Amino acid sequence: MERNEYITDSQVVKRANAAVKIEIEKQKAMDNPIVIYDGETQTIYQEYSDGSRVVVGKKMREGRYSERVTEEA
Repeated sequence: MERNEYITDSQVVKRANAAVKIEIEKQKAMDNPIVIYDGETQTIYQEYSDGSRVVVGKKMREGRYSERVTEEA
């Protein structure tokens, strides 16, 4: 059984981004908070539909998991 119709990686990324945007708009319409990670400050926020943000947490560890495991071993 062969499959001849595949979508490209860029199409997959485009569809995933669109799905996330739709879900965010849906949560805003339902007045549910949205969890956002700010990569610059490495902080996790809960953002409410009125635009207010509440800090939930900060990044706990540095580096990738594979790098941390090899250092401990």
